Amino acid sequence: MTNRYLYITLLALLGFTTDAQSQETSRTAPRLVISITIDQLRSDYLEAFTPLYSEGGLKRLLSGGMVFVNASYPFTPVDRASAIAALSTGTTPYYNSIVGNRWLNRETLRPIGCVDDSRYAGLLTHEMTSPDGLLTSTLGDELKVTTGGMAIVYAIAPYREAAVLSAGHAADAALWIDNVHGDWCTSTYYTKLLPSWLNIYNEQKAPTKKIASTQWEPLYDVTGKYNYFLYTDDNKPFKHKFTGDYRYNDYKESALINTDITELAVHCIASTHMGDDMVTDLLSLTYFAGTYGHQRVTDCQMELQDTYMRLDRELERLMAYIDLHFQASDVLYVVTSTGYSDVEPADYSSFRIPTGTLNMTRTAHLLNMYLGGIWGQGAYVESTYQNQIFLNHKLLETKKISLNEATGRAQELVAMMQGVRNVYTSLQLLTAQSPQMAKIRNAFHPQRCGDIIIEAAPGWNVLNEETQQSYVSTASFIQFPIIIYGGGTQPERITTPVTTDRIAPTIARSIRIRAPNACSSEPLF
Repeated sequence: MTNRYLYITLLALLGFTTDAQSQETSRTAPRLVISITIDQLRSDYLEAFTPLYSEGGLKRLLSGGMVFVNASYPFTPVDRASAIAALSTGTTPYYNSIVGNRWLNRETLRPIGCVDDSRYAGLLTHEMTSPDGLLTSTLGDELKVTTGGMAIVYAIAPYREAAVLSAGHAADAALWIDNVHGDWCTSTYYTKLLPSWLNIYNEQKAPTKKIASTQWEPLYDVTGKYNYFLYTDDNKPFKHKFTGDYRYNDYKESALINTDITELAVHCIASTHMGDDMVTDLLSLTYFAGTYGHQRVTDCQMELQDTYMRLDRELERLMAYIDLHFQASDVLYVVTSTGYSDVEPADYSSFRIPTGTLNMTRTAHLLNMYLGGIWGQGAYVESTYQNQIFLNHKLLETKKISLNEATGRAQELVAMMQGVRNVYTSLQLLTAQSPQMAKIRNAFHPQRCGDIIIEAAPGWNVLNEETQQSYVSTASFIQFPIIIYGGGTQPERITTPVTTDRIAPTIARSIRIRAPNACSSEPLF
């Protein structure tokens, strides 16, 4: 009798397992993936402003999604372009080549934008653009390849580089707002003619149609009464109008831009019939959560609070529209941050905090003198850009000096300078095996970066006298989440640290396609 009951139990368990496996096999992939990158989103602000959120936006994502609370990028430094390229390719600048918004062109010794391309004219913009500087495939590219071009892939962002790098090479279009005329625009790389639905939208709702009458002020009075910041009790009300030659740039760094992103996203989904068939489609969106006009937080506290409030409302509006047209299992949302924040200027010297200025132009002059004393006079330093030094390879070849020897000598001198925490040579980074150097190496690309990379001490200002460009070195950690919502995922809060290069393979696995071709990371689950 005991054996009989055991036999029946085993059959029942086997049947349950087989049924579960059958359901898993027959479960369809999401019909629509909404990839949302929020520029400069920070966990501390995200959590602090929770009392101001509605139930259907950020609260819904945080309570109903799989939330990885300790996310980071596997390279440093990070900016908007390098972050978005990493998210779409599932790899680092070492492979995808997008080391930043701009880099120095070795041939012309002039800075160029990461998506600049004189071969492709703009549509409703004078900017000439393509994703050809991105040297690996993206999630959207692989989706197009897998579906034989049937999948619909669009990217919408306020900024050109964000739109193009999240769209990839094979997308239907990357759409951004032109800085001069305020229209939604694209590049002839993607399409020879602007889509008719976008023309209609521009005629009705483009920023150029409303900028003159647009004014940014707090969404609700509660914004002026609730103050997370402890720096001051003075809750300054604000009213901002957008005028002058840089009005569209200013507009794109305000909370109002998020309304434009949502409205165009909804219009795009409806007009292109995204998600209407069983072929998965991809819509990549970039929202904004930074400080207005790159100001210090202490100077725009109420603006920042209002930015998070409006971001919450726009995510709620987007999800409400999608709820009306799709079943919950048919849509997968993936939300994360660009993982950086504008470095705020600080008067460290007044408070006796160690600081100073590392002058790259003077460093180059010293290096020329030093190397000239060893090998004879010559312009051994060809140029500098940000924290990088570019050596004159032709001169080194003429003098029969190996690059390894030249960079080694330069490293010895620069390492002794005040304000320098570390110095790396290109050959070191190409052959690096040390875990301590991994993040620096991952941000390096031999065709885009200099021969000497200087890591300035935290709090020091890195200045280039010739271009008057400067930035403050910082090693601060900015916490942000990865949120995966819908598509059959279950709510969970995960505190284990994870890196953003695992997002692309996670989406790829969820929609049953190959991960981007330089992505070697494991899916998050």
